[in-house]
Amino acid sequence: MALSDQLLVVIDPVARRSDGESVRIAKDVLSAGAATKVCLPDGPEEFARALARRGSRRPVVVGDDRALLRAVALLHRQRALGACAVSLVPVGGVLSLARSLGVPMGAVAAARAVLDGAERRMDLLVDDSDGVVVGALRIPSLPAPSPSPAPVPLGGDPAARPPWLRTCQSLVRTLASRPGRLVAAPGSAPARPSRPARLRIEVDGELLVDLDQPIEAVSVTPGVPGGAEVVVQPVSVGAAAAPLRAVGRRVTVSGTDFRYRADALVGGPVRTRTWVVWEGAWGLTLPVG
Repeated sequence: MALSDQLLVVIDPVARRSDGESVRIAKDVLSAGAATKVCLPDGPEEFARALARRGSRRPVVVGDDRALLRAVALLHRQRALGACAVSLVPVGGVLSLARSLGVPMGAVAAARAVLDGAERRMDLLVDDSDGVVVGALRIPSLPAPSPSPAPVPLGGDPAARPPWLRTCQSLVRTLASRPGRLVAAPGSAPARPSRPARLRIEVDGELLVDLDQPIEAVSVTPGVPGGAEVVVQPVSVGAAAAPLRAVGRRVTVSGTDFRYRADALVGGPVRTRTWVVWEGAWGLTLPVG
């Protein structure tokens, strides 16, 4: 399929706030090489409307992994992924998925790939609630940490502060000196859950692990020959337990309530969920060669 020379450039608001210079460079390169319509949505609703009204224009997302995932999910729900290739100029702080997919990291290189690249078809995991997974699925998923409140500056001479304020500051310093519990940051390696999960996992109708075998983690990755690779890490007792592996096109997980991380997004809790591989379901514009 020939790439359209008309572009709909949707610039995610997070990208505009985080790196306006890269956004400007990307716009300049794209506008110099193709007929472009630029959209500056202020939120998810405007982002969705822009994609829905793209017409024959090829969508170009300027943003991070979350913006790419939002675009793929919206086009999937519109059943439009087969009719257009998605392009990405990565701008923002969460770019591990874009990097793993082969998208150039620099604004100029990524914009040139949008103009001169070729479409590569890729697999999707689609669940029974019509959610999609582009890169990888992880179970269980720890909740993202709450943002820390911004510190309030307290200047001036300590002796001039009222007694109640000095007492509060002393208490805060005492509490702050105590070691806290570590929480995995977004994008970092997932921490092990506090207790083993007990899940029933079936791949193409064949039982891989049952509820009587506690497990530490599960990963499901599309894009391998035969569908998706499923890796289950059992709980180690003494010596390290070897992971259980399978490849299939349909993966069902059930058991007690569990959360899962689909790319950069957390879903659940659910008691059962089925993911199916859709082969070649979406296209991404990447550099040639």
